[in-house]
Amino acid sequence: MKETFDHGGTIFSVARQLGVSPDEILDFSASINPLGPPEEARGAVTAAFDRLVHYPDSGATELRDALARRHHLLPDNICVANGSTELIYLVPRLVGGRRGLIVAPPFSEYAKGLSRAGWEIDYLDLSPADCFTLHLEALDQRLAKGCDLLFLANPGNPTGVLIPREVIVEVVSLCRRHGTFLVLDEAFIDFCEEESSTDLVVAGEGAVVLRSMTKFYAIPGLRLGYAMGSEEVIARLSALREPWSVNTLAQAAGLACLADGEYPARTRALVETEREWLSAGIARLPGLAVYPSAANYLLVRIDAGPTAPELATRLLAERVLIRDCSSFRGLSERFFRVAVRGTEENRRLLELLGRVFAVDITRKHRATEQLRKIFENE
Repeated sequence: MKETFDHGGTIFSVARQLGVSPDEILDFSASINPLGPPEEARGAVTAAFDRLVHYPDSGATELRDALARRHHLLPDNICVANGSTELIYLVPRLVGGRRGLIVAPPFSEYAKGLSRAGWEIDYLDLSPADCFTLHLEALDQRLAKGCDLLFLANPGNPTGVLIPREVIVEVVSLCRRHGTFLVLDEAFIDFCEEESSTDLVVAGEGAVVLRSMTKFYAIPGLRLGYAMGSEEVIARLSALREPWSVNTLAQAAGLACLADGEYPARTRALVETEREWLSAGIARLPGLAVYPSAANYLLVRIDAGPTAPELATRLLAERVLIRDCSSFRGLSERFFRVAVRGTEENRRLLELLGRVFAVDITRKHRATEQLRKIFENE
């Protein structure tokens, strides 16, 4: 049976469909740190194995303490969870409203979380025409209609576009004025940590910041994320969690990741260099346009050539997996997303894209020229 998904990271399913090992597929659909996990995390997971005979620490006390030190907060400002997705599904229960507003194009789990809780869902669609800019006047008008909760990602997923801190300040103010609970998803902010707005959110009662450790520290298979907010909000959110949702190995890995002081700087330097190179290379190809990104992925628009589903199929024949963005609200079959990976992998992707678009555009150009000559001869 063929499996379908609303997001990337489907390498095991694709490998089964192709009848190959996952190691034979180059996965650009999941935006994971190209450095891989910190070496200390490997040892920490192995060392923690013998503790599996005991239940995990349900409060993830040591990890909360380490995260509190990292963010200059109190442990009571932090709730650790089984990935930030667990928190996305808990927030509607925390707020207890009926209508949610999602800034689009969005991560698909926002709508699923709201829908599962029986909420009405509305969208504020950002436009590719102005690089997915969030206009405060438009947001103000939508919140004024009555919204109990707002989901907003920064940087955007899948766009990668960063909302400036001064705009987030105004968003927080608008949400407080309209009585709307703000969920600020900073799952990819680690790649530009200086742009985080955690301090703005923690200072109030009507908001929470979601963070992920799986992308930046390359441990998606362990599922680890956390929320930050006021002590009162975090206490209520923590009370909604399932017991033991964060396993022992994930907690050990998280502690080890935070202990590696050099890893964040190495990651940001690598991703910035490779992102700039890959973005420039894709932008030079005929028929493609790249949006600016502050994360470890690039959103690409196809102006001429195959559609994103067609491109994904053609690249899959080369055992390269990209993210077809046609399922995202506000996008279409003319958009795809690629992760920023290591140098050789990025070169491989650019080589394949060059083959596809150089050939397709050249063929169409020749056909157009032939038609023009025919009409001129008439």
